[in-house]
Amino acid sequence: DEAVRGTCEDASVCKRFAVSVGYWKDPYIQYFVRQAKERKAPEINRGKLEWEWGHLTCYYARVHGVSYLIKAFLEKTECNCQIVNLGAGMDTLFWRLKDENLLPRKYFEVDFPMIVARKIHNIKSKPPLSKPIMESHSGDSLLIDSHSLDSSRYSIVGADLRFSADLEEKLKKHSLDIHLPTLLVAECVLVYMTPQQSANLLKWAASTFPVAMVINYEQVNMRDRFGHVMIENLQRRQCSLAGVELCSSLDSQRERLLVNGWENARAIDMMKVYSFLPQADVKRIEALEFLDEKELFEQLMQHYCICWASKDSSNL
Repeated sequence: DEAVRGTCEDASVCKRFAVSVGYWKDPYIQYFVRQAKERKAPEINRGKLEWEWGHLTCYYARVHGVSYLIKAFLEKTECNCQIVNLGAGMDTLFWRLKDENLLPRKYFEVDFPMIVARKIHNIKSKPPLSKPIMESHSGDSLLIDSHSLDSSRYSIVGADLRFSADLEEKLKKHSLDIHLPTLLVAECVLVYMTPQQSANLLKWAASTFPVAMVINYEQVNMRDRFGHVMIENLQRRQCSLAGVELCSSLDSQRERLLVNGWENARAIDMMKVYSFLPQADVKRIEALEFLDEKELFEQLMQHYCICWASKDSSNL
């Protein structure tokens, strides 16, 4: 679990750097993550820089692709819904949605208690984070302790996603409404769980909410040589991808959603996502750090995907 928790720090630092370079705008990430040290010039270590550039651009496609699906759900439900961000880490989506006047009825975040405690500390100590929560809050006084925070529009809960009964109990204590259209978001989360554990989580979500959508971002096509190298690199850091067997193809990603109770499922790799993004903005970000070797980038993008599935008793 310690190595998995460490991926939260890696992801946060990468996002902070990408924002500082100009890949996308996020005025809140600075309050959760210190700025990374300046990188070396391209000519010093071109191979490493190609890899980093690929990751930053992959993050750019991930942020925009996931955001597109989230906003489509908010639009369809007219924000009369709830979002449950699973393994949220230092994510800033709540604050960005508030700025765009797109908050759902309630926004939940779940992560390991240790990560939640750190996030709550940052929220309490930094007014640009705490003020939007207070502004959106109504009713009784805001509830907060070391491992949870509960306001009328935003809650953060310390829980282990491998135990869905405990997760449901904690979410219901924070006013989870199973009858409300619900969007669950999991970014590089399920792959760290065994296939049985992630199946239990997906089954729980599909059986609990009559109207729901799940978005899953993680690895795909992991049986080829490039995939094996990715796995080996993580294993050197004592980080095991316990669920990697379900990441063998886009078909396997879709199938795991369908067999666990979801009615419709789709999956596309990040190269396809990248091709769908507004081309004027793609040209802008490609000009941020010019590197002419695209093969490594394309390989990386073909080894991540966005999957989404729904069950829809209301025909939204």
